[in-house]
Parts: sequence; C-alpha cells; structure tokens
Amino acid sequence: MKSGKVNPFILTSAAEERDMLLEGKTLLITGGSAGIGRAVAIGAARHGARIAINYLNEDGAAQNVVAAIEATGGQAIACQGDVADPDAAPRFVDAAIEAFGGVDIFVSNAGICPFHGFLDMPRDTFERTMRVNLHGAYYMAQAAANAMVAQGKGGAIIAVSSISALVGGEFQSHYTPTKAGVLSLMQSTAIALGRHGIRCNAVLPGTIATDINRDDLSVPGKREYMERRIPLGRLGQPEDLVGPIIFLASDMAAYVTGASLLVDGGMFVNLQ
Repeated sequence: MKSGKVNPFILTSAAEERDMLLEGKTLLITGGSAGIGRAVAIGAARHGARIAINYLNEDGAAQNVVAAIEATGGQAIACQGDVADPDAAPRFVDAAIEAFGGVDIFVSNAGICPFHGFLDMPRDTFERTMRVNLHGAYYMAQAAANAMVAQGKGGAIIAVSSISALVGGEFQSHYTPTKAGVLSLMQSTAIALGRHGIRCNAVLPGTIATDINRDDLSVPGKREYMERRIPLGRLGQPEDLVGPIIFLASDMAAYVTGASLLVDGGMFVNLQ
C-alpha cells in the first residue's frame, strides 16, 4: 500500500486481541480458497470467527486456507461444491452446522468473469456466469437465511457485488447483470429478512488484483490505465475487502441493512 498504513482488520499483534469483532461467531464464505474469499476467511478468523469455506475444485488451496487459520489457533473447515448447483447450498450450510453448531454470518463471494465480447458471446459462457454469480448467490443466501431463521437469533449476510453493478463493461455484458442482480438481491432480502433480525448488505469492489482479472490486467498499458483512474493511485488487493466485510458482519453494523459499500479506491466517483 502506497500510504504505508497498516490495515487494522488484519493485524496479528496484541491490538487484534482487544478487537475480536466476530468472537464466538461462525462465518461461511463461498469461493474461499483464493483471492477475496481467502483474505476474508483468514481475516475473519483473526477476529475470532469459526470459518467454513466453500470451494470448487482447488483442494490444495482450500486446505492451505484451513491450515493458515488453524496455525493461529482458529477453527476452519473446507467444503467442496459448485455454487451453480442448487443442492450444494444446503450441503454447505449443513456441514457448517454439523462442525460448529450454527450459522451466524454468510458471505457470498464466489464468482467468475470470463471476458468476452457481446455479439458472439458463447451461450455456455453466458449461462455458466449467470448460474455461478447470480443463481449461486441466491441459493446459498437462501440456505443460510433458512438456517438463521430456524436458529432464531438473527445473523448477517454480505454479498460481494462489484462496481460493475453500477457501470458497464464492453467485455462484461454477461458479468455486469449478475453483479447488479446480487446488489438487488441484498436489497430485497434486507426487507424480507429484517423481521428475523438478519441484516443483508453488499460490498462493491472496484478493480481488485485477483486471478479473475489477471489476463485482462496483463494487456499492455491496462494496469497503468486503471491505476490512473483510481484516486488512491493503486489497484485494490484482496485484503482491502477484509475490513469492510468484517464491519458489516459485526455488531458495529447492527443498524445497517440493505446498504451497498463501494470499496474501489474512489474509482466510481472519478468521472473526469
């Protein structure tokens, strides 16, 4: 980070021990083996949460996340499953309940973005993106919400939407509608679940350097162009999502629901 400041949500010092914002809670996150999901899983564990991660097929990467959490005294499990399969959602939630006794926080993070033009978009690419990003978020959030309602003690659901919910992208005509849908999903579920004490919010990352956009950012001049558009002068890192998500998951956000939080370094407001 150019400022040289330390992100207080990923500390490992004594200061962290005074601010265990998720102590005693169980957090489930999809797409938890890499990128934003990995950073949030480890960051939430450092704030006292028990962690269940869902992943598609990266067994080694998923076990590395579990090992990293256990190495610091935390508890974690990894559950393989394709979020595009509606039946994967109750299996994931049930596994977390069996391991940890309940569900307090659910983070919908799994997503794909195979960049492609609009006019010749392959049908399979469009359908797969919809099933993973939007249908997967829906069924996973629904399964987690049903568990929270049954428990009767409320909870928090956070969806990783995107700045792409608010702006278009030439090679993202299949992706941007899913992220707009995820944002809308959190707004509607905030209304549907408020009576149960379940808060639903969305974070909207800007350009975060992860595997999902590695090829796009490798295009000559693309990274430099994106950095020039960001007032803070750098691309985001997965760890930049840890603080916002932990805040929304914690009691510090007890009166926050139906909200959307941009985490983009100021990109969205930089129109000139």
